[in-house]
Amino acid sequence: MVREPLDEEVAADLARMFKALSDPVRLRLLSLIASHEGGEACVCDLTGPFDVSQPTISHHLKVLREAGLVGSERRGTWVYYWVLPAALTRLSSLLRTPAGTTATTAGAAG
Repeated sequence: MVREPLDEEVAADLARMFKALSDPVRLRLLSLIASHEGGEACVCDLTGPFDVSQPTISHHLKVLREAGLVGSERRGTWVYYWVLPAALTRLSSLLRTPAGTTATTAGAAG
């Protein structure tokens, strides 16, 4: 974004990711999955920390999966989720401040 303007398709893909992360439950779910031992989490490990129903958690996980932020695999009766590193790389590279930006310039935007 800072090196060259985003084209329409890339902007739509990135917007879908950011929209998925704009919900506090989904942002926390992504964090829980990413920080889970072994880098993946069973859906059974993800329902406890929230004051929402299991179907609601499943919906949020589906949104994260459809946005390309997490992968999943059914193993027996449980579904396991992991964060897709390439998606986080795309998001972080978009937000990275270009080299040579001064604190004064960066602070002026906020």
